[in-house]
Amino acid sequence: MPLVQIKGIGGYLSLQQKQEIISKVTDAIVSVEGEGLRPVTWVIIEDVASGQWGVGGQAVTTDAIRAMSQASG
Repeated sequence: MPLVQIKGIGGYLSLQQKQEIISKVTDAIVSVEGEGLRPVTWVIIEDVASGQWGVGGQAVTTDAIRAMSQASG
C-alpha cells in the first residue's frame, strides 16, 4: 500500500489546500499503480514549526514562504 509523506512549514497551507494536495497526490499514485490501490493509498501532510526547517543554512519561516509564493505569482 502506497504511503506518501509530505512535510511543509506549519501555518502556510490551509486545510482546503491540504485536502486538494491529498486528492491530487492520491490521483497521481492511482494513475500509475491502478484504481484498486485508491482505498489503501495513504497521504500524510506533516507541519514543521516555522523556523524549525533550514535550507541553505538559514531557518525558513512561514512569512518567508508566503513572500516567496507572492513573488512567484
